[in-house]
Amino acid sequence: MTDLTLLLDSFRRNARVNAAVLAAVKPDEYDLTDGKGGQSVAQILRHMAGFRVGWLWNISREHAMPLLDPTQQDADGDPMWRWQGKAPDELADAFTEGDAAAVAAVQSALEEGRTFPDPWGEGTYQSSPAHFLQHTIVHDSHHRGQIMTLLREGGRTREEMDALDDHWAIWRE
Repeated sequence: MTDLTLLLDSFRRNARVNAAVLAAVKPDEYDLTDGKGGQSVAQILRHMAGFRVGWLWNISREHAMPLLDPTQQDADGDPMWRWQGKAPDELADAFTEGDAAAVAAVQSALEEGRTFPDPWGEGTYQSSPAHFLQHTIVHDSHHRGQIMTLLREGGRTREEMDALDDHWAIWRE
């Protein structure tokens, strides 16, 4: 069995960084964009939180279901994400519950000695289910960088940006 101790610690730290960024974004900054067709801060935050359920729907529907609202369906007839259309300041639970579901799906697959199904033939962490957690950390980091850029370009002062950079201390504990 794979020892997930370090990866789970990193995943929890990633969650703390996400929470710090989510708490730091001001409501008047949700609509910030690059002005060139890129996503707004709100859209990026929703995408980050929704990433978990999107992948879980493909690789472990059992673990995705608690994150979905079966009374609402998308164009394909699939249940919709419970936080669909919510304001960014309402996404903290989406991140928390999505992270818990991701960890549970990975642990379940590892305990059963299986990989995730690959229904679309796009590659679903076939060398180890644990790579889903790593992918989530990298994905979140990428998008946090986009948010930081939008905040800086949106008028945050150097001092405000320096305060936001304090989240790096979480990785050095």
